[in-house]
Amino acid sequence: MEPLFVAVIVAVALVSGVVIGFMAGRRRSGVALDETMGQQLEQRAPEHQAPPSPERTAADEGVAPPQPTDVEPSDAPLYDDLDSTAVEAPAEAAPPAEAPAPAEAAPPAEAPAPAPAETTAPAEPAAPPAPLTARERFLARLSRARNTLGANVASIFGRGITEEAWEELEESLIGADVGVEATMEIVESLRDRVKAEGARTGDDALRLLKETLREELSVGDRSLRQRADGTTVWLVTGVNGTGKTTSIGKLAARHAGYGQTVVLAAADTFRAAAAEQLQLWGERAGARVVAHQQGADPAAVAFDGYKAASANGADLLMVDTAGRLQNKTALMAELTKVKRVLEKEAGPCDEVLLVLDATTGQNGLAQARAFLEAVDVSGVVLTKLDGTAKGGIVVAIQRQLGLPVKLVGLGEDIEDLAEFDPDAFVEALFSQVAQEVDIQDVDIEDVDIEDLDIEDLEDASGAGS
Repeated sequence: MEPLFVAVIVAVALVSGVVIGFMAGRRRSGVALDETMGQQLEQRAPEHQAPPSPERTAADEGVAPPQPTDVEPSDAPLYDDLDSTAVEAPAEAAPPAEAPAPAEAAPPAEAPAPAPAETTAPAEPAAPPAPLTARERFLARLSRARNTLGANVASIFGRGITEEAWEELEESLIGADVGVEATMEIVESLRDRVKAEGARTGDDALRLLKETLREELSVGDRSLRQRADGTTVWLVTGVNGTGKTTSIGKLAARHAGYGQTVVLAAADTFRAAAAEQLQLWGERAGARVVAHQQGADPAAVAFDGYKAASANGADLLMVDTAGRLQNKTALMAELTKVKRVLEKEAGPCDEVLLVLDATTGQNGLAQARAFLEAVDVSGVVLTKLDGTAKGGIVVAIQRQLGLPVKLVGLGEDIEDLAEFDPDAFVEALFSQVAQEVDIQDVDIEDVDIEDLDIEDLEDASGAGS
């Protein structure tokens, strides 16, 4: 135990001596370094500044100046305990080395050419949709009229061809603005055809009704007359609010699209902003507009309109007249004057078109009769047929007035003013009506036994058993 204790004490003493010696050497090295750095600073001081003398320094400090002593040079190092890493006093400062000339900048490497992007052929623009046919246009626009008349007919014939069904058909046609007199004649004609052809199903009755309506509407010339030479003249009239000026603008756009030169005469000088409205339509359609100030003589505007159209070789002149109530005698006389003055210069008007609102129903017939007496109307433009119109007004105008419906308004777009097509109109009214009547629903009291085939009766009785 004692030898081990003695060995530990000896080891601790040795380590302590090594540490103390190392710290003393480090301290002497620091002093030598400080003196060496001081010598370097003195050598780098400017030559014109002499170092202070030891005497001045000693005097400043209040002590006697040290006396110089002769010291023999020795080859031994000044600090024999320093290692080889001791810093030596540098010689005279060497002049700064010249900075190496910058190497010529190498030309920038050319960026690799981008790979050509794959080019794809531009997509072909979608072809514009094909214009709607007359039947498609009527089918798309007459939904309300179809629901009013077509749906009623479907329910009527769906319950059988009975006397009650005929009465309900009369009520349905009258409610659709066909008119009482026209309805009675149409139903009577239909009953005769059903009996003559032996129709027993709803499909047969519907087919015969559609044929009857086509015959009612296929009377008269529905074309718009135009002159082979010179300027064609159309006089357009009607009650305010029927869409008269708008119909003129749509007609102008359509005929301008045909390549014709169109002139519009703003002879409606009573309604505020009527000329401005026609001017806007003229700009949209590419048609020239002849107008006077508000309150001017409408006959003078119509006359000047024809003069301008004929002088410029225009193909078509349309005269917009003031909307007026049919029960105002003085206003209707003014309309007569416009037509008379215009025809004195231009000859007979090629068309006198009366614009009627289809939603007014039977009131439109009263308007038409008054205008017929004033200006000898040649055809009807029936607007707003796509609205709440019931459809029967077309039949009433044709049958009661003998006037052909030449144009119909089916919407707000320019293309929605279309020529009236009786076949397309009738098909559109009943496009959703497809029903068949069960012969068992027919009341036997309403059937003439002589008209029945025995085989039909046997089939019916067999089906019921």
